[in-house]
Amino acid sequence: MGKPTGFMEYGRRDRRYEPAGDRVVHYEEFVIPLTDGEVREQGARCMDCGIPYCHQGCPVNNIIPDWNDLVYRGDWKAAIDVLHSTNNFPEFTGRICPAPCEASCTLNLDDVPVAIKTIECAIIDRAWEEGWIKPQVPERRTGKRIAVVGSGPAGMAAAQQLARAGHEVALFEKADRIGGLLRYGIPDFKLSKALIDRRMAQMRTEGVQFHTNSHIGVDISVSRLREDYDAVVLAGGSEKPRDLDLPGRALNGVHFAMDFLTRNSKRVQGSFVADEDFISAQGKHVVVVGGGDTGSDCIGTSNRHGAKSVTQIEILDKPPAQEDKGLTWPDWPNRLRTSSSQEEGCERLWNLATKSFSGDADGNVTALNYCLVSWDKDASGRWQMREVPGSEGSLKADLVLLAMGFVHPVHEGMIEELRSSAGLELDARGNVKGTTEGADAYHTSVEGVFCAGDMRRGQSLVVWAIREGRQCARAVDQWLMGQTDLPR
Repeated sequence: MGKPTGFMEYGRRDRRYEPAGDRVVHYEEFVIPLTDGEVREQGARCMDCGIPYCHQGCPVNNIIPDWNDLVYRGDWKAAIDVLHSTNNFPEFTGRICPAPCEASCTLNLDDVPVAIKTIECAIIDRAWEEGWIKPQVPERRTGKRIAVVGSGPAGMAAAQQLARAGHEVALFEKADRIGGLLRYGIPDFKLSKALIDRRMAQMRTEGVQFHTNSHIGVDISVSRLREDYDAVVLAGGSEKPRDLDLPGRALNGVHFAMDFLTRNSKRVQGSFVADEDFISAQGKHVVVVGGGDTGSDCIGTSNRHGAKSVTQIEILDKPPAQEDKGLTWPDWPNRLRTSSSQEEGCERLWNLATKSFSGDADGNVTALNYCLVSWDKDASGRWQMREVPGSEGSLKADLVLLAMGFVHPVHEGMIEELRSSAGLELDARGNVKGTTEGADAYHTSVEGVFCAGDMRRGQSLVVWAIREGRQCARAVDQWLMGQTDLPR
């Protein structure tokens, strides 16, 4: 805990943002951090709650009360050791995690949780500034070779843990740079890519070999990996986007959100994207279909392009402004949240179902046609959607971005090869099948092939990917060596 009476003496305080008008003209991070003294006060607010529900809320089981207390007492160096004991990359989660730990904080019963995410970010940023973070080079090498496919947070976490255990680790990425969706899917204004590069330098010293432009199942066969390496970890993302099979879908200007975001991020980061391939929102009426984080990133990017208007539509009901704590706490509540990108300017509409797209004589989209829907429970208590008669309408649209999530990993290439050659099993949702418990934890149905992250669990959070990458590394080490000292 922090100070016994701290939660009564100090109010909740969190990081602020640059004014919207200032930040939409650039792609740099725009969060204004708290001072060290203010962060210590927030650490002091951590109360002796008896059961730290924040542990339950955090997927990597961060030891939150301990590093809150250490920050309050000014022992920042010990705080980073505790933080790193459960999380390889707190600079990522401290910026882009939705902070389910704060929803689980006992003080959230009064809507004033400890600013856990802000404290986490302050600890790791301070540690880098002070030079406390060093490569952890193993004292001995095992002689075992492991291939990790996919360099997102799950792949990076697995690779780092396995290298620290003394294995020779090769990390394969189909794109031209390491990071997966951290690199190109998440805009630079939310996560500076210098943070990824800094971690890569550490991991390279620890023994991780990086291979970019290496599309497994296309450029390099999976069978070759299985022959050359003692174990293979599948840690790619859930990249098959949910589509709309509707009239007008083929019109120019209707795109998947990730195509829009990736091409923009490549240009921002200095990679060449031809003008005919770039998707610009400049001067356009933009409609974003989907109310999640990806849709929010589309809003922020469109505003930076200079869109004429941005509208975000969601098929579900508008969430309540305030949850019922008695029904939801300490679990993640369904409540209305407004992202920094939404604050920068957009109209948000709920209960809209897309019916079709209209276009002009040149094949360019001009409107999104919709109807209103309502949600009601049937006799068995399941929510059912029905269209509201006579509620049809349309939204002017020069650019439509489909941000409705992802259904499962891309099957073409690597997964299809493994299915046909080795009998790889998928679950009912199309993800690679694998359990998280027991002797076969993270093992697929193919001997020596493991899986972790979104490829196994489906579309999820960065913090879940880090957890699964760490646990998968432990399972691989156990399988190869018969024992393991790697933490979960």
